[in-house]
Amino acid sequence: MEKKKITIALDGYSSTGKSTMAKALAKKIGYAYIDTGAMYRTVTLYCLDNNLIDGDTVNEAALEAALPEIHITFKANDEGRSETYLNGVNVEQEIRSMRVSSKVSIIAALGFVRRDMVRQQQAMGRDKGIVMDGRDIGTVVFPGAEMKVFVTADPMVRAQRRFDELRGKGDTTTTLEEVLANVTERDRIDTTRAESPLRQADDALVLDNSHMTIAEQDKWLMDHFNRLTQ
Repeated sequence: MEKKKITIALDGYSSTGKSTMAKALAKKIGYAYIDTGAMYRTVTLYCLDNNLIDGDTVNEAALEAALPEIHITFKANDEGRSETYLNGVNVEQEIRSMRVSSKVSIIAALGFVRRDMVRQQQAMGRDKGIVMDGRDIGTVVFPGAEMKVFVTADPMVRAQRRFDELRGKGDTTTTLEEVLANVTERDRIDTTRAESPLRQADDALVLDNSHMTIAEQDKWLMDHFNRLTQ
């Protein structure tokens, strides 16, 4: 008998590896994967490229007017990995840069941006059978999700992971200290914003992967998935 399809919501702090584990889980169980963080990063990239951010100040009126023109889609590349497109252009590399990382929490804190992204995310997950990761999936986007996971890790561990990722992508100028400062500031903004702040849902399972291997966390997720879908 085919297992029932459920909605899986992964929330948590930046640089905890949420997207990596969500992608791996979705591939293993045959579910669709939606990277909500990439959606906010894409809006941020649009703002940066169109001069809608000056320092930490956003031209909110211009951004709200532009939202209908910001079309975000996901397509699988030749290796089967999901990549992000902005108005038909592949922006996967650009949205992972420190240029975008340093501003994304500011954009993601805007109520009208969050409401538009949540509307799109809910439409994507209407038929279940999805794995979605972000900051407010289990609390706002899909409060009725059958499997909710809240991912956390030590800030220094997260900064080191992000630093290694940047080095792997050819960034030789960003320092570990800068990455740690970015991680800490994003935590502050994400947890204190007025609109959909990052918080652990009451019924979420907590996954602290500070000292876990990828294999250990993948097994942890699969064990819980199997238990919920038996």
